[in-house]
Amino acid sequence: MTLYLSDRANLEERSYFRKLIVQAKKLGIRAFVFTPQDVDSKEHRIYAHHFEPTAGKWTRSWTSFPQLIYDRCRYQPTERFRQFRRFRATYSQLIYLNRPILNKWGMHQFLAKSSRIRPHLPATKQYADHRDLTEFIRNHRHIYLKPINGTGGRGILRISRQPNGQFYVQGRDQNRRIVAPKLLTEKQLPGKLASWNVAGRYLIQQGIQSRLPDGRVHDFRLLIQKNGSGEWEVTGCAGRIGPRKSITSNLHGGGQAISMTELLRRRMHSEEKIESIRSSVYELGEEIAKSVEGHFGRLCELGIDIAIDPSGHPWVLELNPKPAREVFARIGEKETYEKAISRPLEFALWLHKQDTVSSASLRRKRRRSSARSGPVPGRK
Repeated sequence: MTLYLSDRANLEERSYFRKLIVQAKKLGIRAFVFTPQDVDSKEHRIYAHHFEPTAGKWTRSWTSFPQLIYDRCRYQPTERFRQFRRFRATYSQLIYLNRPILNKWGMHQFLAKSSRIRPHLPATKQYADHRDLTEFIRNHRHIYLKPINGTGGRGILRISRQPNGQFYVQGRDQNRRIVAPKLLTEKQLPGKLASWNVAGRYLIQQGIQSRLPDGRVHDFRLLIQKNGSGEWEVTGCAGRIGPRKSITSNLHGGGQAISMTELLRRRMHSEEKIESIRSSVYELGEEIAKSVEGHFGRLCELGIDIAIDPSGHPWVLELNPKPAREVFARIGEKETYEKAISRPLEFALWLHKQDTVSSASLRRKRRRSSARSGPVPGRK
C-alpha cells in the first residue's frame, strides 16, 4: 500500500514496487499495489495496480483485499495521507507487516527511556522559542533544527557558532534546495527562525562532528529487517556523503553512496577499530528494532541513520520505518540490495504460515471442545 504523489495517480516508489512484484512472483506470492483512494468500501474491493514482468507494463483491475499489507505510506501534509489514516483505522483487523510509529520528537522521547540506547542519542528538544536556541547554541558548537514530521532532508537548518561570536546558518528548503548561507549575530537568529515558522514544529538537536577532511558531511544508513524466520537481522549498512555546501547527506539531496568500510577508513586507521564500530552499530540497530517493535507492535524493517564521531562512538540521528534501499545498489552491493527487496516478502510468507497454523490450531481446539461438551440438552 502506498500513496499517490499527486492527483494524477502517479505512484510513489513505482520502481521499487516493480522490483518487489517481480521478486514476489519468484516466491509464489501474488502481489499488487494500491492506495486508500483505490478502495471501494461498499463492494469490498480494490482497483489495484498490477505489474506484468513478461510484458514489462503496468495494468489495473478490480481485485479482492489482500491477505497481508505492506504499508509504504510516508507522511504527506495532504488529504491523501488523511485517507491513509482513515483506512488503517477502518481496516485495523487486516494483517499488516508494519505499523506507524511516532514522529521524530516522540521517538526520541521513547528511545531516551532505554538505558542502553540513551548514550547514543544526541541532546534533543522540541523547539518552543529562542530560549531553547540560546541554551543549545551555548552548549554545542553546532546544532540542527529539523521538522518533527519531515523526511528526506527537507527543511533542515544547521547553526554553527563562529570564533568571532557570530553564527553561520545553512540549510535546505522543503524542496531540498540548498539555502544561501548567512552569517548572523545572536540577536538576529530568533528573527531568522521565526521566518521558518519553527516553533512547535521543529526539533533542536546537538550536532555531531561528522565532517570529512574536505568539509563534506556524512552519515550511515543501517537497514535492519525481519528475515524468513521472523527474526530481526541486519541486512546491510552503507555510508552517505553530502555534496559540497550541503548540511545533509541524503541521496535525494545529491548525496553520494559509499560502502561503510571505505567511509570508515577515511577517518579511522585501524581495521580492528573499524570492525569494532561495525559490531557496535549492528548491535545498536538490533537493540533499537526490538525495543521499538516491543512497544509499538509488529514491524518488518527499520532504516536507522547513524553518525560516528571522531572517537568511533555511534549516534542515532533518526529512524525511518519505511526506508529506501537504493543506497546498496549505488555502492554495487547487488546481493545486499536483492536481499533488502526480498526480505519483506520472505517475512510475509513466514507471517502467513504462522497465521495459517494458528487458525488451524484454533479450529481443532474448537472441534475438541465441541466434542467433549456433547449435545445440547433439549435438542435432538
